[in-house]
Amino acid sequence: MFGIIKIALKLLMNDKGKFNALLMGITFAVFLMVMMMSMFSGILYRASSSVNNVGARIWVLDPAVNNVSSSIPMPDYVLDFAKSIKGVQHAEPIYFGGALAKLQDGTFQGVSIIGLDDATLYGRPNLLEGKIEDIYAENGFIVVKDAEFNKLKNPKMGTEFEINDHQVKVVGIAKVSQSGLFGVPTLYTTYNRAITYIPSSRFTMSFVLIESKSEADIPNIQQQIKNLGYEALTREQFTDKIASFYKFKTGIGINILLMTSISFIVGLSISGQTFYTFILENIDKFGALKAIGAQGRDLITMILVQATFSCLIGYGLGVGLATSLMILAKWYMPDYAAQVTYLVLGLALVLVVIIAIFSSYIGVRKVLQIQPFDIFRG
Repeated sequence: MFGIIKIALKLLMNDKGKFNALLMGITFAVFLMVMMMSMFSGILYRASSSVNNVGARIWVLDPAVNNVSSSIPMPDYVLDFAKSIKGVQHAEPIYFGGALAKLQDGTFQGVSIIGLDDATLYGRPNLLEGKIEDIYAENGFIVVKDAEFNKLKNPKMGTEFEINDHQVKVVGIAKVSQSGLFGVPTLYTTYNRAITYIPSSRFTMSFVLIESKSEADIPNIQQQIKNLGYEALTREQFTDKIASFYKFKTGIGINILLMTSISFIVGLSISGQTFYTFILENIDKFGALKAIGAQGRDLITMILVQATFSCLIGYGLGVGLATSLMILAKWYMPDYAAQVTYLVLGLALVLVVIIAIFSSYIGVRKVLQIQPFDIFRG
């Protein structure tokens, strides 16, 4: 068997031009597939950034809400009801809204504002500079230092600007685990200051954040909230709901799926055609091997080894090229949303295996039809 594999690899790499063309086709296909799927994974990851950054165990929301940025305000009795449910350790309101900030140089910049409960500051970020108590100071805001930080002209402690003709003073600089998706800076302040600075409707509470006493209490809490006409989702469930929204209710999922499918078809066609040409050009060698006693299973093994070897090398080169480009892109463009996950690598590997199977099938059909006397007669 080792001898058959050695012959197969020598035969494959003997024609460097065809071998390189085969590798280039597979590499390019894998590169495109990994880039597209990583981009989509990064978009979904950032779409749930606020949910993960706040870190609440249970989120109460209107059933029509699909993501954090399009929250539907709820009346205050929802908060009071949530606090009365058995198994709730504490429940706090939180505000999410958008505003236009006027910077010191006179330019305007859209910002996302998160209002934390005045009493507990539940969901507050970790600070790099300043003290969390300073958020209670007059006009106190905390700025998140992420990929969008420079859009506020890299503010420092004490920097001032305006939001809706209200003075804003930076009293803290925070860090979060995930940057947002929509390319706007994020500010934290107290709940009452947020609803004062930003015009709103009759109801102002975007979500209710609940911390349960134990995991066993979560189903009862969810059922009680559902009976009230609202929805209580765990952090993971809310993240999944946001992901489903972007997958199936926006054009992002369809476009990424289409581009990934095109990349797969390109790799399938290039590898299949190149491998078939390789088999045709070496048909006499396969015939000679069959004439000296090679069995059909030996020839099939050779084809499988050649196709698998080519596809795995192309897979490695494609993944390496894609990850290198993503690292370079994030270095120069911090807003670039892409991440390579095990799921992305696994899906790309499955598609490459399908390409290898398709290429092998084409080769095997041709090789098994060889008759040694036809080779020597030619």
